[in-house]
Amino acid sequence: MSKNSKRIPPALKHGIYSAIGLLPTEDPVEFEEFKQEIFDDYKPVGRSEQNIVTEIARLQWRIEHLSTYGVAMRARERHRAICSELDPPSARGSFPPLLGFEEPESEPRSPEELEALRKSMAKEARTELGPAIELVNIGDVATIEYLEKELGIRERLHGMIARLEKRLLYLRGIKSISASSATSSPPPLLEAAE
Repeated sequence: MSKNSKRIPPALKHGIYSAIGLLPTEDPVEFEEFKQEIFDDYKPVGRSEQNIVTEIARLQWRIEHLSTYGVAMRARERHRAICSELDPPSARGSFPPLLGFEEPESEPRSPEELEALRKSMAKEARTELGPAIELVNIGDVATIEYLEKELGIRERLHGMIARLEKRLLYLRGIKSISASSATSSPPPLLEAAE
């Protein structure tokens, strides 16, 4: 594998991919149509409701497309296999020395050889994996573990938002009670005695 295999793809640096949102190989047009159907079902009013319904749409999309994670896993495994076929690990150290016989030293590869090998691996992987290579390139985002982690974070954030919304509704309720009692004040005691 090349030294760049651990680098973060630019899309992740800019937050384009999410384990819950649309993943590479998934059709953005199909997702937008799916999301519109969800919006038509819930008919959200206002930004807060739209955010909630968007989250519902993402989660329902992810449920219906969990198979993308299986494709990603198989693509990563095949990518590793392609890389190991073209650049097999050194046999050196894999067997104990036999009766004093030394294993021959393997010559280090030149930078040109390494670059040619990297290009060869990348070409074979693109050819064999097709669009699924994008699932390999985005790294850990297309793994169940990453999805679980992201869902956990979202669950905590949603819990915090829900608590704040409850506080806001409670405060609004108190204000409406005090406002309604101020507008309909009881008659003065002297008038009531007449």
